[in-house]
Amino acid sequence: MPKHPDVVVNLVGEDGNAFAILGRVEKALRRAGIDKDERKEFQSEATSGDYDHLLRTVMEWVLVDRADETENDGLVWDEEYQDWI
Repeated sequence: MPKHPDVVVNLVGEDGNAFAILGRVEKALRRAGIDKDERKEFQSEATSGDYDHLLRTVMEWVLVDRADETENDGLVWDEEYQDWI
């Protein structure tokens, strides 16, 4: 379970661009009302290793939506099944 499961970030289309991923997560955290110090903590942790470390950190902090946005129209995240229903 991520630290902020209510913050959903879609990474489809980022094609390995670390800066785009960081920006997308930062924007989602900011929109969710996460304070600046905690966002800095995320940035620091996410950038303290390689690309794989970045992705692991993102998944530890937010819920990553790996599906194409259009596939999830009208669906709701089910915590028990850890899937869209």
